[in-house]
Amino acid sequence: MIFNLQKRIWILSSLVLLLFFCGCNKEVEALQAAPDFTLRDLKGDNVSLKKYRGKIVLLDFWATWCPPCRLSIPELVELQKKYRDQGVVVLGSSMDDPEMFPDKYILAFKEAFKMNYTILRADQKVAMDYFGVANMAIPTLFVINREGKLTDKIVGYAPGAVENSLKRVLE
Repeated sequence: MIFNLQKRIWILSSLVLLLFFCGCNKEVEALQAAPDFTLRDLKGDNVSLKKYRGKIVLLDFWATWCPPCRLSIPELVELQKKYRDQGVVVLGSSMDDPEMFPDKYILAFKEAFKMNYTILRADQKVAMDYFGVANMAIPTLFVINREGKLTDKIVGYAPGAVENSLKRVLE
C-alpha cells in the first residue's frame, strides 16, 4: 500500500513538474467577477471570499506534493509580508485529498514552510468555478482586485510573475 501511494505521488509530482516547465501566464477575461466561495480553513472555520472585498487577494491553488508549488511558497510568504499594509491578502487553496492529507498534516506542512497566510481546503465546486472543465494545473494563482474582479491568472511557477502582476493592480 505504501508503495502504491509513493508511486501515485511520484507520478503526480512528475506531471506537475512537467506542467511547471510548460507553465505559462494566461490572461483572464477582462475584469470578470471572481467566483465567490466559502471554504473551510485548517481551524475548521468557514472563510468566504466576500470577507476580503476591498483587499487585493492572491488566491493560490496548490498541493503539498507539488514541487513547483513548494518553490512558490517562499515568494508568497514574502509578498504577504511586503504588501500586507497595502491591503494584500494571500489565500492558499490546498488541492490535497483530505483523506490522504488530513488537516493535521497540512498544518505541520504550513509550520515547516513558515507559511504566514491562510490555508483553505478546496473542494470540487471551487475547482470547477475557477477552472471549469479545462485541465487544471497547479500551482495556479488568481489575482483578484479590491472590487472582487479577476485581473490575472498565473499558471505554473515563474519567479517574480506574481509580484509583477500585483504591482499592476496596486498602481
